[in-house]
Amino acid sequence: MDPARGAPPGSDAHQLVDHLFRNRAGQMVAWLTRVFGPARLGLAEEVVQDALVKALQQWPYSGIPDNPAAWLLRVARNGALDILRRDVSFRGRAGEIAAEIARTGDASGDPIALDGLLRDDELRMIFLCCHPSLPRDARVALSLKTVGGFSVAEIARALLASDAAIAQRLVRAKRQLRDAGATFELPGGPDLEVRLESVLEVIYLLFNEGYSAHAGDDLVRLDLCGEALRLARLVAGFGTTSAPAAHALTALIAFQAARMPARVDGAGDIVLLEQQDRARWDPGLIALGFAHLERSAAGPVMTAYHIQAAIAAVHAGGVTATPWATVLQLYDDLLALNPSPVVALNRAVALSKVAGPARALETIATLENDPALANYYLLPAVKGRLLAETGDRRRAATAFRAALERPCSQPERRWLQQRLAEVEGTEATESTKERN
Repeated sequence: MDPARGAPPGSDAHQLVDHLFRNRAGQMVAWLTRVFGPARLGLAEEVVQDALVKALQQWPYSGIPDNPAAWLLRVARNGALDILRRDVSFRGRAGEIAAEIARTGDASGDPIALDGLLRDDELRMIFLCCHPSLPRDARVALSLKTVGGFSVAEIARALLASDAAIAQRLVRAKRQLRDAGATFELPGGPDLEVRLESVLEVIYLLFNEGYSAHAGDDLVRLDLCGEALRLARLVAGFGTTSAPAAHALTALIAFQAARMPARVDGAGDIVLLEQQDRARWDPGLIALGFAHLERSAAGPVMTAYHIQAAIAAVHAGGVTATPWATVLQLYDDLLALNPSPVVALNRAVALSKVAGPARALETIATLENDPALANYYLLPAVKGRLLAETGDRRRAATAFRAALERPCSQPERRWLQQRLAEVEGTEATESTKERN
């Protein structure tokens, strides 16, 4: 259950608890997981959930406390102490755990010290959620639940799964962590590098799902994008995990997020890059992107995140238009480093801007039988757009119909229907002229 959904809609208490659930629940779960041990992750979640429920029960009647976050932490601390007194399995460590709980409670009066303490725990929680014993889909779901404060229903919507499937995935993930004897400490040496790669991959997948939702009513899920940026900055800002790749990923997310206000119009319909009002791009996020891009250059290794961030930087730096020749060269570099069909498709778009649609269609032809793109609506969508540019509207219509048969979000579906109507309307007009 998401406790923030239980208060009267529109109440100040409901809105505040909803905000705290998003911004503090993950930190408190991380703190209690360190205190109780990773094997008791479910218990840590229960304690935090009880604290949030108590806030919903009391605040509408007694008023919102002066320091709501400290209030929640105090209630969670008391709940944890109650469990220590009742649960016999803690008796061997009860004194040690109680002392650690008291130490955190003592820091609650100093917001800066408390944030630093909880932030360190939150970072360790991300690395715990990306433990190598877990499959990739479990890492994403567990990170969203424990670190991001997402409910099971929200995770299910984000990952296109049922509530029951996500709930089972989370239960299995916690059991696997327990069986693997996972610890809450950050790994070191080569183990840290491997785990960091997993953490960055999870954050990247999280942002991609938010930036271009694969289904649903919205093109962009701002909650997922915001959480991905927050986690990327958290990882990039911590001493031992502040690797060049982490800064490159943070730069990429910041640049992409900067364009989000202009990606859809007032009706929620897609606005393509070349048609976007660049004045609506977020200058603060662009500046953040360039700051992290500069820091990403510190190491000797070039990753896919570096090149993708560079491509996004070229777009962000274009005041009135994108220098497509530069983008094409970067896609050549990315394709050499990561020869995936999706990268090849993106390169074809850049190629069309530099060498024309006919050249790009030659690349598209080499991708059409790739099984990785069999259900990817953008392949026929790009083909349809390029064919329309060449004037071959009949084949363009066929391509747009093929794209509509593949999974996509509602805004993407509307865009495809509009493009199909345009080429079919032109076709009908030309056929009438021929007959006359």
